[in-house]
Amino acid sequence: MNSELDQKLMRQSRVAAVVIAIGGFLAIAAPWLTNILGLPLRFEMLFYLIAIAAFIWALVVTLQIRRKRRENQG
Repeated sequence: MNSELDQKLMRQSRVAAVVIAIGGFLAIAAPWLTNILGLPLRFEMLFYLIAIAAFIWALVVTLQIRRKRRENQG
């Protein structure tokens, strides 16, 4: 059972890491994307908001993983 929980937490950790990477890339690439696609400034802000939402989601998931690991140890 402990192994199943560890695998589940590792899978959640990988998903959080991928979301952080995609959010970071989106935040960096937002000005470039809007320039290349010829979109107005509001779309650049939308990309930033999506990146912030991804970071917040990853933070919440990471804190949940940390809490589950601590509960499992003690």
